[in-house]
This record gives sequence, C-alpha cells and structure tokens, in this order.
Amino acid sequence: MSRARRALGAVLAGVRTANPAFPAPPALATPTLAAATLATPVLAAAVLATALFATAVAPTAPAGAAVARTSLPAIESQVMCVTCKIPLIVAESAQADRERAYIQGLVEQGDSEAQVKRALVEQYGPRVLALPATHGFELAAYLVPIVVAALAVAMLALLLPRWRRRARAQALVAGGAAAPLSPADAARLEADRARFD
Repeated sequence: MSRARRALGAVLAGVRTANPAFPAPPALATPTLAAATLATPVLAAAVLATALFATAVAPTAPAGAAVARTSLPAIESQVMCVTCKIPLIVAESAQADRERAYIQGLVEQGDSEAQVKRALVEQYGPRVLALPATHGFELAAYLVPIVVAALAVAMLALLLPRWRRRARAQALVAGGAAAPLSPADAARLEADRARFD
C-alpha cells in the first residue's frame, strides 16, 4: 500500500470517526491499484486548489492592527531602479542611490511595506515595482502562464496517444512490407547464426 494511499485513508478514517454518518468511499472500501492511482493525483490537486484559494482570499490586516516594521533590504528586493531597469538591490547608479535614500526616509518614518510601495508608485510610477499588481489587467501576468501550461499539458494528453498509435501503425506497415533477402544475404545470415549458436 502506498504512503499517499495510507495517508488518505487515515484522513478519511478520521472524518468517519468524527462523523459516523460519513460513508466509506468505494475506492477505499476495496483496495485496488486503480483507486490508489487515482487517489494520489486527486489528493494533490485538492491540496493545491485549497492552498491557491486560501492565498487568493487571505484577509488583510485590519486598519488598527499593528504592522510589522520593514527595512531597506526587504524593499530593495521588491522594487526596480527606474533608470537601470534592474532590481534596486543590484543597481549601481545615482538614481538607485536616490531611490534607496527615499525608501530609507520612509522606513525611518515608520511606514509599512505596503505604504512604502504606494509612496514609490506615487513618486516614480508603477514601473518601479518589480512584480505586477495582483488585480486588474496586471493579474494576467500571473494567470496567462498557468493557463498556457495547462493547455500544453492538455494538448499533450490528447495528442500523445494519437502520435503513438500512428507510429505503431506505420511500424506495422513498414515491417510487413519489408523486402525479402537476396539468396546471398540469406546465406550470409544463416552462416552468422550458425557461428554464434
């Protein structure tokens, strides 16, 4: 029994113990290879979907809540030098030094990370942020690669069996249409077989 199957069984057993009316799913009632093979990807997909949903709808801190102080290195790695077009943490220019001084002033005032980023966007524009925003049109920067990867996997899942069937069919056709050996080649083949036997 695989480790993932045992873990899934333990989780479901805990649910059944907490709620006796919860029926045992047929896949776990009778252990089969198909059930074990299906349970692992389904469990992984469920965990991944839950994690993505939790991060997408995570509540933000209330207005009166204490905000952790930020530091210059924490902000430097998340913003860009507007003239060099590289992360501020590695930028070596007069503009990068001015941005660092501006950020340090905001940090010393006690601004939070979000407040510092907002001030930088007001001062230099949205191009100062190293990552696109997670709302509006900028959300496409995160979603498009995921959708493209999912479509590529789906296309491979659909086309790979067809390609394999076509290759097998061509191999059968090519194998059946092989030219017969000439008498000289047949004699040489028999001599080689006899020598290696």
